[in-house]
Amino acid sequence: MARRYFGTDGIRGRANGVITPELALRVGMAAGLVFQRGEHRHRVVIGKDTRLSGYMIENALVAGFTSVGMDVLLLGPMPTPAVAMLTRSMRADIGVMISASHNPFDDNGIKLFGPDGYKLSDGIESDIEALVEGDLSARLAKPMDIGRAKRIESVHARYIEFAKRTLPRNQSFDGIRVVIDCAHGAAYRVAPETLWELGCDVVPIGVAPDGFNINREVGSTAPEALAAKVREVRADIGIALDGDADRVLIVDEKGHLVDGDQLMAVVAESFKDDGRLSREGIVATVMSNLGLERHLAGLGLGLARTPVGDRYVLEHMRANGFNVGGEQSGHIILSDYSTTGDGLVAALQVLAVVQRLGRPVSDVCHRFDPLPQILKNVRYKGGRPLEQDSVIKAIAAAESKLNSHGRLLIRPSGTEPVIRVMGEGDDRDLVEAVVNDVVEAVGSVT
Repeated sequence: MARRYFGTDGIRGRANGVITPELALRVGMAAGLVFQRGEHRHRVVIGKDTRLSGYMIENALVAGFTSVGMDVLLLGPMPTPAVAMLTRSMRADIGVMISASHNPFDDNGIKLFGPDGYKLSDGIESDIEALVEGDLSARLAKPMDIGRAKRIESVHARYIEFAKRTLPRNQSFDGIRVVIDCAHGAAYRVAPETLWELGCDVVPIGVAPDGFNINREVGSTAPEALAAKVREVRADIGIALDGDADRVLIVDEKGHLVDGDQLMAVVAESFKDDGRLSREGIVATVMSNLGLERHLAGLGLGLARTPVGDRYVLEHMRANGFNVGGEQSGHIILSDYSTTGDGLVAALQVLAVVQRLGRPVSDVCHRFDPLPQILKNVRYKGGRPLEQDSVIKAIAAAESKLNSHGRLLIRPSGTEPVIRVMGEGDDRDLVEAVVNDVVEAVGSVT
């Protein structure tokens, strides 16, 4: 059964379009009711990124949760992985992150975490949706049982110490010059401070949020500013987070971008050498480059692939005992430490490898030569463009042209009205031609 609100990463959409105060209020009420288990006083932690609409959504959620008897702990701007961690460490019954991740400022979203810090299952999300669309008036708390809300001021220090403890005791990055790009987002305070406390010479950018500039020409989706700054200040490494800091990309000392596939290769090999890999392999999505798979095979490691979405990577990791996984886009999940992608923690692991090897980032973070891979997005207004006959025929023709020399992946985004068309193969010209054919066919029916 199709769900109305939840996508692959919570509820997301345009602020005051899809994400309205009324919806946030009802989500708070519904989620609060679903997670009231037992006779104890129930509590929820709520974090957010730096979007202007976060104030509106935060207050609506507070009204919803307190109206059904839950106490609310407000964290303020904090990374998504910090919210997941604090949900567990503060013994909350549910955690909420208000963010649309890497989307522009005029979008926003609501991500929910269970008491274990993991994102909710499809079944629980369906239960919440059913309550959102029902009559909740009879489920409101009695006047004496209405919840309280308060802001917690110590959470930044708690997350910084958590991130530092993922490294060996007495780890120091003295002498390493780092440019950190926080995308004017949720990590604008904690990421630079963490790196400074570890001894880095820190050059921060993207740390002046104004409610409107999150992800605008900065962050992991726009790394050009980071690359320019790395070259300007002659930094050893650049680190780019996205708006809610659950993904990371790296720029080497030459200003060249390092994607999530290379970072997973770095971490996997380091964990293997240290005997920390729980399985002989890692988990990635269908978007990860074939070059990564071939590189891992040369190390005696496997690559398990899942559908796109960090929740699917994590589900496979949990079900099969893997402790390293992620996405090419920079969601790196290290389940020994976190229950979701954590851009800062992943960056610290890479920095530790760079320091230990004593070689430039351009060397350390180039583990394989990727096959030519082309990804193009086609925005659509509605309907089901992939079910149109002309599109079906174009896809079949493209796959026939590639034959066994590559692969084609076409999928709708789980968070926005976009069809993603990806082609990969040894012949770049052929890959680009077949991708363009499919993009043209999809564009003609949207």
